Amino acid sequence: METSKKNLLRGGQFLVKETNCEDVFTPEDFSEEQQMMKEAVMEFNDREIIPHKNRFEAKDYALTEEVMRKAGELGFLGVAVPDAYGGLGMGFVSTVLTCDYISSGTGSFSTAFGAHTGIGTMPITLYGTEEQKQKYVPKLATGEWFGAYCLTEPGAGSDANSGKTTAELSADGKSYKINGQKMWISNAGFCRLMIVFARIENDKNITGFIIEFDKDKPNGITLGEEEHKLGIRASSTRQVFFNDTVVPVENMLAGRGEGFKIAMNALNVGRIKLAAACLDSQRRIITTAVKYATERKQFKTPISNFGAIKVKLAEMATDAYVGESATYRASKDIEDRINLRVAAGNTHQEAELKGVEEYAIECSILKVAVSEDVQNCADEGIQIFGGMGFSEETPMESAWRDARIARIYEGTNEINRMLSVGMLIKKAMKGHVDLLEPATEVANSLMGIPSFDTPDYSELFAEEKEMIAKLKKTFLMVAGAALQKYGPEIEEHQQLLISAADILIEIYMAESAILRTEKNVKRTSEKEQSVQIAMSKLYLYHAVDKIEEKGKESIISFAEGDEQRMMLMGLKRFTKYTNYPDIVDLRNEIAEKVKAENKYCF
Repeated sequence: METSKKNLLRGGQFLVKETNCEDVFTPEDFSEEQQMMKEAVMEFNDREIIPHKNRFEAKDYALTEEVMRKAGELGFLGVAVPDAYGGLGMGFVSTVLTCDYISSGTGSFSTAFGAHTGIGTMPITLYGTEEQKQKYVPKLATGEWFGAYCLTEPGAGSDANSGKTTAELSADGKSYKINGQKMWISNAGFCRLMIVFARIENDKNITGFIIEFDKDKPNGITLGEEEHKLGIRASSTRQVFFNDTVVPVENMLAGRGEGFKIAMNALNVGRIKLAAACLDSQRRIITTAVKYATERKQFKTPISNFGAIKVKLAEMATDAYVGESATYRASKDIEDRINLRVAAGNTHQEAELKGVEEYAIECSILKVAVSEDVQNCADEGIQIFGGMGFSEETPMESAWRDARIARIYEGTNEINRMLSVGMLIKKAMKGHVDLLEPATEVANSLMGIPSFDTPDYSELFAEEKEMIAKLKKTFLMVAGAALQKYGPEIEEHQQLLISAADILIEIYMAESAILRTEKNVKRTSEKEQSVQIAMSKLYLYHAVDKIEEKGKESIISFAEGDEQRMMLMGLKRFTKYTNYPDIVDLRNEIAEKVKAENKYCF
C-alpha cells in the first residue's frame, strides 16, 4: 500500500527532483518482522562469529565453512531467495539488513556470505531458466551447496569482458568444453557450484555457465593454493583452473554472449550489499573505541574528554549515521520499484533485475562512500587505541585490514566513480533523467544578478536544504559544461569524471542524512533528534568543502577565460553558507552523546 502513495523517483533523479522526507525509508521504519530478523542475525553474529575471531584471523577456513552451514540452517542464506526455491522470500530491505548485521564479526565470514548470497546465487535466480532454478537454488538457499563466482582472470580485472577463458561446443552439440584460468575466487575452497564466464569462439561478449564442482569427480577443475591476504584471512580465495571441463549446454546461463550483462547486473546488487556489509563494522568499531577511550586515562583524565579524541568519535559516528541513511533509502527505493514491476505483471526475475538496474547509480555511490568510511573509521579506531591499536591483541588492526578489500572488490572505487557519472549521462541520453534542461537553467542563471535578500531560515534545515539544492546546481553546471565541450569523449577524461563523481556522491549522502533526520524529527521532536541534527549538519559542512574543491579542480581542467571566471563565481555562490555552522560545537555534542551511551547509539 505504501508504495502507491510514495513519490518514487527513478535512479539518478535525486539530482534534479526534490525528495520529500516522508518518501525516504530509514532504519527507524523497520517493520516488526525486520526488527526480529535484525535481532536474530545480531544474536547469530554474537554467538557464532565474534567469540571465534582469533580462529578466523588464524586462517581457519573450515570454521568459515562451518559457520556458513549454520547460517544456511537458520535461513540467512535464503533471505533474498523466493520461497518457491526454498528461500524466505523477504523483500530487498530485509536482504540488505541481514547483510548489514551479519557482516561485522569478521571480514572473512562477511566475504564468504556476500559472495555466496550475492554473486554466487543471484545470477541463477535472476537469469536462470525454471529448470536451473529448481535444480540449484534450493541447495544454495539452504547452504547444502555453496556458490562461487568466476569472473576475474590474470589479464581481466576491471575490464571484465576481456577474459581469455574459452568455451567450445562439442561435435554432438550437447556440451561445452571450458578451458582457462580464474583468480581471486572467493569460496573456491568449499564451493559445489561455480558461475563461470567464458568466451565462445570470437564472440564480442563473454557467456555465463553454471558448473558443478565435486572434488571427488573434478571434471578437469583444479584449485590453486589458498591465497595469503592482508585481511579477510579465513575467506577461501583461490585460483581455479579449467582443463577440458565439460558443461552440458543446458547449463548456459541466459543466452550466448549475455555473460557481460549478467556480470554487471550481479555487481549492482553486490555493490549495495557491500555498502551494507560495512555499516555494522563501523558501529562496532565506534563502540569499541569509545569504551577504550573512556577507560584509558592520560594526565589523570579519560582520553575521551580530550578535544582531539572527541573530533574522531564525532566524525566516525557521523559517517556511520550517514552511510546507514543512504543505504536504507536506496534499498527501499529498489524494493518499491521491484514491487511496482510485480504489480504490473513482471515475473519476480524481471522485476528484481530491472528494479536493481534502475538504481545502479545509487549502488555505485554507496559502494564508494561506505567502503571509504569504514576504512577511515577503522583507521581512527587504531589511532584512539594508540600503540595498542597496532597490536593483534586488540580488535582494531584486524578491522582495518578487513576493511581494505572493500574499496577493491565489486569493481574498484575508481571504476565505480566513473560508472556513476557514466550511467547518469546514459540515463540522460535515454530521457530517463532530464539533465539538459536543469543544466541549461543553471548556466543561464550564472549570467543573472544574484539575490541579496536575507532568506528566512527559521525552519529546521531550511538553509541546509537550500545548500543541497545549490550543490546540485554545482554538479549540473560542471557536468553540463564538460559534456558540452567533450560530448561522448568525456569518458576519456577520467580525472574529470572522478571529480564529478565525488560531487555526486556527497550530494546523495548529505541529502539522505538530512531527509532521515527531518522525517524522524516530525515523529518525535527536535530535542530528541538534536544529535542527529548535529550529525546531518556536520556531514553537509564537509560535503560543501569537498564539492567546492572538486568543482574548482574540474572547472580549471576544461574551461578558460570568461567561461572559467563565470563558473568559478557560480561555484563560489553555490558553496557559500549564509550562516556557517559551528562545527566544533556540533562535534562536541555528538561526541558527548556517544560517550554518555558508551557506544554507537543512533
